[in-house]
Amino acid sequence: MSTLVIDHLNKSYGSLRALRDMTFDVRAGEIFGFVGSNGAGKTTTMRIMLGVLAADSGQVRWDGVALDLETRRRVGYMPEERGLYPKMKVGEQLAYLARLHGMSPAEATAATEYWTDRLGVGARRGDNVEKLSLGNQQRVQLAAALVHSPDILVLDEPFSGLDPVAVDVMSAVLRERADAGVPVIFSSHQLDLVERLCDRVGIVRAGQMEALGTIEELRTTDRPRWLLDVAADPAAVRAWAAALPEATASAVPGRPGAVVVELADDAAGTEQRLLAGALELGAVREFAPVRPTLTDLFRHVVSAADGDAPPPDGDPRPGRARAEVAA
Repeated sequence: MSTLVIDHLNKSYGSLRALRDMTFDVRAGEIFGFVGSNGAGKTTTMRIMLGVLAADSGQVRWDGVALDLETRRRVGYMPEERGLYPKMKVGEQLAYLARLHGMSPAEATAATEYWTDRLGVGARRGDNVEKLSLGNQQRVQLAAALVHSPDILVLDEPFSGLDPVAVDVMSAVLRERADAGVPVIFSSHQLDLVERLCDRVGIVRAGQMEALGTIEELRTTDRPRWLLDVAADPAAVRAWAAALPEATASAVPGRPGAVVVELADDAAGTEQRLLAGALELGAVREFAPVRPTLTDLFRHVVSAADGDAPPPDGDPRPGRARAEVAA
């Protein structure tokens, strides 16, 4: 199966360096999350993929060949700002866009009906786009990206403005497309959604890729941290944790018997010795690894330029979702 390769893209606007050797790939059958602050270079990268902008240097390749006009006809693109004709009917517009991609009238009509029904706007095919809610316009915009059965999907903030039900529908559609072998790349500021949906993630800052990998890879640290909640005198728990060799410990606000212990390494059996020591103090109510979320990682990467970024160690305070505290 084919891979979309973004190879050392550079782009400047006068003195502003928008992209700096931007390099990554999106593999067939995977969903790739492209995240970064506003102005980090995500949209510029996507527009270069589509040929809307020209790179100063670098290349975008599909199946080993540089993308050209013919190849880009096989890409489904969803811009961050809606690119629909507001006074045109939904069904007519989608069929028209499908025809532009080479589909016959019958194929275009069938695809329009399928995707509007699949995305929950089938009843609005006869309405002008401007009469739709922002969420339904977003669904129609996704239908426009899908109507010609693209081989590649490039989506800029596709979940913006959607309610939870629409998010679930769109997530399912993207997973279906990926399972069919389509490489899917999307940008989003909804990092919990990116963490849940994506196979790999790239974190961008100041026009260059700063972190890249699976969620599991990005969350792995050299110094494992463990949350221990022991049914014992809090002072005794803190004293025991402070005396641990080759480890550092910190109290957990609002949880008197809980500490987070950071180990010097991840040698086999270290966590079991830690648990055994805690059990000598009292019953262990909770013992779980503390790992950074994508939000923690994002904050760390984005703040790194200021020189004051704390390590992305997670946050085991009460009320935090367990999925964000433990693996």
